[in-house]
Amino acid sequence: MAPYPLSAQMTAFVEKTISFNSTESSLAGMRQAYSTMCLAFTPPRPAGLYVVDFELAGVPLRSYQPTSTASAEGDPCVVYLHGGGWVVGDLDSHDFICAELASTLGVLVIAVDYRLAPEHPFPAGFDDCLAVWRALRTGPFQLDPERTVVAGDSAGGNLAAAMCLALRDAGEPLPAAQVLIYPGLGGDHRLPSRSECVDAPLLSSSDVDCYHALYLRGTSQPGAYAMPLLAGDFSGLPPALIAVAQFDPLRDDGVCYAEQLKAAGVAVTLYGGEGLVHGCLRGRGQVAEVDALYETLLGYLAKKMAAKL
Repeated sequence: MAPYPLSAQMTAFVEKTISFNSTESSLAGMRQAYSTMCLAFTPPRPAGLYVVDFELAGVPLRSYQPTSTASAEGDPCVVYLHGGGWVVGDLDSHDFICAELASTLGVLVIAVDYRLAPEHPFPAGFDDCLAVWRALRTGPFQLDPERTVVAGDSAGGNLAAAMCLALRDAGEPLPAAQVLIYPGLGGDHRLPSRSECVDAPLLSSSDVDCYHALYLRGTSQPGAYAMPLLAGDFSGLPPALIAVAQFDPLRDDGVCYAEQLKAAGVAVTLYGGEGLVHGCLRGRGQVAEVDALYETLLGYLAKKMAAKL
């Protein structure tokens, strides 16, 4: 870890995270190790949340509802797409951030348990996210479309960006904003962050290649819905908050996407993530740099989802 000048708090977080790594190389072993690690970082849910697991469009979901009463024009909502390289992760792995968003912002959060690769390579997970977004327009909640956003981290950031492209291309209603947290967007392997962070803590460049291979299995020519940076046109997309991590091979994916959106006239906030590593969202309350990321994240979402006057 010598080339990466991490703070003492971040170093402790990284060490705790990798202590759960398994020598078991099977897919089942990898998923089990990831789940155990996630559980170790999941605090008790804040009081006052009504949490329900259900299914919509054939996809398992989990809703987090604060006790605040619904507004006449419909509820503000965050549709959250979890990270995990399209290969690991589920409703439990990102319970920590969904519960926090619902409780702190006082909004409905819906987490999507999309199908995972390699059993279900692209476009399965993407199709699930798109199907859920479309189904939510007609129920079972009364959502305010002007205050419904999509958010995701890592692979979930990829899926959120891809979903926005697909909805735009189909001429369908778009999220009020897209929040992409250290997203993997199909950036070129020659991007500086791929070599500068080749062996970065918690995600190396070879890990990125491995996840891409599993997700894109059987896809000979991936397009923009698999790798959003391949889009030829970035106009007409929702405003974006893109948060990257300094010590992350995917850093420049987010930076490049922010540049492309800006050039196309889309309102973009780029958060540089100084001192952050990939997968650091779980360091909430333990790492000052992660708490700073949450301040930006919560502040941005609060603005986008504020009640209309």
